[in-house]
Amino acid sequence: MKFLSQKPSETKKLGEKMAKRKADVLALKGELGAGKTTFLKGYAKGLGVKEKVLSPTFLILKKIPIKNNYFIHIDCYRIKDSKEILDLGFKKMLNKYIMAIEWPERIKNILPKDTLWINFKIIDKNKREITIK
Repeated sequence: MKFLSQKPSETKKLGEKMAKRKADVLALKGELGAGKTTFLKGYAKGLGVKEKVLSPTFLILKKIPIKNNYFIHIDCYRIKDSKEILDLGFKKMLNKYIMAIEWPERIKNILPKDTLWINFKIIDKNKREITIK
C-alpha cells in the first residue's frame, strides 16, 4: 500500500490508523527527517499512549506502558552491530510486546519474517510517500 502525506499531521493520522492493525513488529525505514518519528507519535496515540513520544536516539530503546502491554520504541541509528540490540534483551521482547524500530536495516538479520516494513520517502519539504509492505 502506498500513501502520500501532504503534511506532518497526515503522517501522524496514518500512524494512528495503523495502530488498529495487528502487527507485533514495525520496521520504519527512511532518511533523517522522513517522518518516521511523526508516524510513531500517531501510532503510539492509537495504542493509547498518553506521554509525549520522542525518538530514543540516545537511549536506543524506550519501553512505554500501554493497556495490558508495553510499546517498545527502538532507534537503531547509533547501532553498529545487531549484537548490541540482542544485549538489550531484544529476543525476549519479540512476540511479547508491540515494537517499532527506526533504522531497522541495521538489525535486519534478527528481525522476524512477519515484520511490517514501512518505508518513508521525502518528496519535498512536507510531502512524504509512505509505503507499507
